[in-house]
Amino acid sequence: MAGIYIHIPFCKQACHYCDFHFSTSLKKKDEMVLALAKEIQLRKSEFANEVIETIYFGGGTPSILEIADLRMLIDKVYENYKVSENPEITIEANPDDLSEERIIELSESPVNRLSIGIQSFFEEDLQLMNRAHNSTEAKKCLEIATKYFDNISIDLIYGTPGMSNEHWKQNIQTVLDLKIPHISSYALTVEPKTALQKFIQQGIVPQPDDAVAHEQFLMLVDTLESNGFIHYELSNFGKENYFSRNNSAYWLGKKYLGIGPSAHSYNGTNRSWNIANNAIYIKSLTEDKLPNEAETLTQTDRYNEYIMTGLRTVWGVSLDRIKEDFGQDHLEYLLQNAQRYLDDEKLEIVTSSDFENQNRIEKILKTTKKGKFFCDGIASDLFWLNLEE
Repeated sequence: MAGIYIHIPFCKQACHYCDFHFSTSLKKKDEMVLALAKEIQLRKSEFANEVIETIYFGGGTPSILEIADLRMLIDKVYENYKVSENPEITIEANPDDLSEERIIELSESPVNRLSIGIQSFFEEDLQLMNRAHNSTEAKKCLEIATKYFDNISIDLIYGTPGMSNEHWKQNIQTVLDLKIPHISSYALTVEPKTALQKFIQQGIVPQPDDAVAHEQFLMLVDTLESNGFIHYELSNFGKENYFSRNNSAYWLGKKYLGIGPSAHSYNGTNRSWNIANNAIYIKSLTEDKLPNEAETLTQTDRYNEYIMTGLRTVWGVSLDRIKEDFGQDHLEYLLQNAQRYLDDEKLEIVTSSDFENQNRIEKILKTTKKGKFFCDGIASDLFWLNLEE
């Protein structure tokens, strides 16, 4: 099974924290849609033997597109690839785009999952982030969306300067009251060359406090788990049967095709990425050229990526797979470097059935509740370094 990600590089306005590739000018939107369709067609041979189980519209802001554009791109996938009987088809959307009329249109399209960028239900947070919607729009769109869609995910950001624990509790409770089955939640991160970084450097906005972010993360975990959510990846929580199939595929190392400027692809051994320039991307596709670069992943790359993604998830890192795919020396290296985190109860080794083969029992290295927030730092300490390929 494999997935297709389609990057829509347009936004109404730039969020202060965002470093994704996008443009606030919509002048080339129609040309971009045609270029995306052309890339979908040109790359069909890459996945000729794969079955597509997820189609994900990300960005940017995909909800900027007309329904006709979305339908055309989905149809183009069906025309050129083998698609599973019940694929997960997700569109990222912002509340200001989700009028009741638009939600109904989406519900009547092949789209069967919404990922809505709420971020916060408080005006001061939304203004600090420079979001295009307000709190009223956020709540109203969710109240309407839940009437027409069963599978909804929302994004929330914690650790925002000035956000009190009480406000954070209210954000979480609002989601629970609306019975949203999936939440993606991230600590506010200061990315280079963003407006947020500039404001912090100028003293306009205070630096996010890591201790506050950690405290709010633990509040999030405790509250959601006590309400039936499964913390299946560092930033993702879902009710049973509502995990993101698209995102889970990334973390489990499945193949995916990235369509659009700046989009990345992975086929198990190679990774490729498209140019992050809308004009050059469009021009190349009109000439039937793919504007991308590729690299072959080394054994070190594959090992380190597996450690990084595995420790972020509930499925952990299979010690059996480490030995089978990378050798006894890698297994011994991993266990030796993991020992201090095992002693500190930030990592644990458990026995579990294989995620894809339930009849196979494996030993799994995974983060504990205590270690989950620090999993990226732990993973970096477990990376294989200076390996001669």
